[in-house]
Amino acid sequence: MAISGNPKKLAQDVAGGFFSISPPTLKKYTPADLKIILANLLLVQRELRQTQVPLDDVPQVKAKNMQISRLNQALMVLRSYCKKMRIPI
Repeated sequence: MAISGNPKKLAQDVAGGFFSISPPTLKKYTPADLKIILANLLLVQRELRQTQVPLDDVPQVKAKNMQISRLNQALMVLRSYCKKMRIPI
């Protein structure tokens, strides 16, 4: 099944906590789609790490770290799924 909508928006939704990536949700995507999702997750992660947050603003620092954590978890799930299914990424 093709990715519905913009893949970058999907990655931003994962970072925001509105969409979670799990093996059952990955089953419907083709190997090419999985590569696109991986690339966009890495792109959003890079953009998020580039943002400057004032260190004295604790809620913003916490929100940024939570988004990075969600992206790392999604990347780990995606990579392990591809390894299990022997999909080269």
